[in-house]
Amino acid sequence: MNRQPKALVVGGSLGGLFAGNMLRKAGWGVEIYERSPNSLDSRGGGIVLQPDVVEVFNQVGVDTNSIDLGVMSQHRKVLAPDGGIYKNQIAPQMQTSWSLIYNTMRDAFGDEHYHQGKAVVGVLRDTDSATLVFEDGLSAIGDLVVAADGNNSTVRKLLWPEAEPTYAGYIAWRGLVPELQMPLLARKHLHGDFGFANNSGSHILGYLVPGEGNDTREGRRLYNWVWYRATDDAMLKDVMTDKHGVNRGFSMPEGQLSPQWREHVYREAGELLAPAFKEVVRATEEPFAQAIRDLRVSTMVKGRVVLLGDAAFIPRPHTAASTSKAAANALDLMAALVRHPDSVEQALESWEHNQLTLGEMLYVQGTTVGNNLLFGSPPVTSVG
Repeated sequence: MNRQPKALVVGGSLGGLFAGNMLRKAGWGVEIYERSPNSLDSRGGGIVLQPDVVEVFNQVGVDTNSIDLGVMSQHRKVLAPDGGIYKNQIAPQMQTSWSLIYNTMRDAFGDEHYHQGKAVVGVLRDTDSATLVFEDGLSAIGDLVVAADGNNSTVRKLLWPEAEPTYAGYIAWRGLVPELQMPLLARKHLHGDFGFANNSGSHILGYLVPGEGNDTREGRRLYNWVWYRATDDAMLKDVMTDKHGVNRGFSMPEGQLSPQWREHVYREAGELLAPAFKEVVRATEEPFAQAIRDLRVSTMVKGRVVLLGDAAFIPRPHTAASTSKAAANALDLMAALVRHPDSVEQALESWEHNQLTLGEMLYVQGTTVGNNLLFGSPPVTSVG
């Protein structure tokens, strides 16, 4: 192409921002379209920081050696149901937050070509272009459309209607507790470590993440916990009906959980969790929840439209790879377009194979681990 090629990215969250920033690095003009009219920044939850995300930071010019990217944990500690230590091993790693990654990528991309309140209702494909049709009646045409609009992807529903997420049979209760409000037992057994505990149909983990304003200073951080519980379809529907009676589908945001389910979480914590985890769950003012779902596709490219991140594969959270997979997809897309500057088709063909392999590997890994933890493993017992 003699002119600058143009990419249209659907979805303005992490996957879309990874893609938008990396396509710019490949020399493309990029427009990002986010369906929500509101800011996506929130306290959110914790994310294990993986190398692919750090590499995207490096690519956009973030000096990762001079800023705090998250909070280090020193040990992986497994607690038995009675509170005893089942296992404790040195395993330093860094945990960050959704907000920190989002704000970093959003600042790198800027505001001029980031459009909010733009819901896609149609995708038209031609030999060497693709057109987005928006709910407001307007449209945009580009040389490439990147669907990075998450696990409920509109683009996937339009062009890959056979690919639908399926419920895995369990949910993740989640919560954030200010570091200084962690109860005594939680501080003693969980603070500063990556903690775990198992029980029948129950698996919980937790770690420190940056606090409000992405603050990583001691005393300003948040303790992030995630508790997986086997849940049937009927209960899932009830959990996902918020305190105003609105069904939220598969994700219940912080502050919207109905009081009956908040009390349910506190009650079950007392019945199933090791004492330290029980205390930190009960100290959480506003638990939230998400349904665990599976998705895999057999192709990520249709003409000049590609699926990226959770729009294509939803890895279960046990892989700690949803965010890093989106970053890897974006990095490899940049590399493929640079390798094949004169043929978008060749670039996409070379890109797709590795992304399908990665997605399938994470799909198998996540389903195997998750099903074993929730439906196969007996509870661990204390060894001392």
